[in-house]
Amino acid sequence: MPTAKTSKNPSIRIGIGGWTYAPWRGVFYPEDLTQSRELEYASKNLTSIEINGTFYGLQKPSSYEKWYQETPDDFVFSLKAPRYATNRKVLADAGETMERFFASGVLLLKQKLGPINWQFATTKKFDKEDFEAFLKLLPASIEGQKLRHAVEVRNETFQTPEFIALARQYKVAVVLAGDSDYPQIADLTAPFVYARIMGTTDKQAKGYSTKALDAWAERARQLAGGTTPGDLETCAEPAAKTATRDVYLYVISGFKERNPAAAMALIKRV
Repeated sequence: MPTAKTSKNPSIRIGIGGWTYAPWRGVFYPEDLTQSRELEYASKNLTSIEINGTFYGLQKPSSYEKWYQETPDDFVFSLKAPRYATNRKVLADAGETMERFFASGVLLLKQKLGPINWQFATTKKFDKEDFEAFLKLLPASIEGQKLRHAVEVRNETFQTPEFIALARQYKVAVVLAGDSDYPQIADLTAPFVYARIMGTTDKQAKGYSTKALDAWAERARQLAGGTTPGDLETCAEPAAKTATRDVYLYVISGFKERNPAAAMALIKRV
């Protein structure tokens, strides 16, 4: 079984959403593994995990400390930001929610804190003034710790060069939605890439076919190299090529039971 150190390219991190899911017992987790050691086990077989609980409510500082202690030194968490910040009519009013979130213990993850994913509802449409007001609120750093932000937009009105220009201006990544019904925006807008692929099925032992896994591994390598794969949809002119970009890729949704297997198969390939 692959471990977090099998990835040959440290700029590519691959994982799943969360680590507590009953159907993973006996499939991903050994039957005799106690639930309290699931994160420890997952973090040794994946290189990153997206924490979903932070989307629904604030977590305790002790939880962040525990997560930090239970994972390898080179492991990274991404966090879904509170829905109370994004599910609002006027995004400029999200500042107080953001402040509470960052004061809740997030920084206790230290060097293991990866990107923050700000997910928007499918009904949220692009309005330049409204969205720029939100981007201005995102802190570049707190207490000397640099932060990375990604926005997950799910309305086709965001598929416009104007939105891409705005994301590039504020160095915010646009979440790349793969194998889903959500609009695909693969434009590179930040020094890192945040991808969520959602196409696992129960018909494949590893969630995806060998061909599909090979394809996503190759896309991850191209993205890490600073270029957008030609088979992904973009909305604007390509960004200036950079030497490398960190890539965070999560196998989400789809047939969830197979997501860990798909993630581990991708880690083995990159």
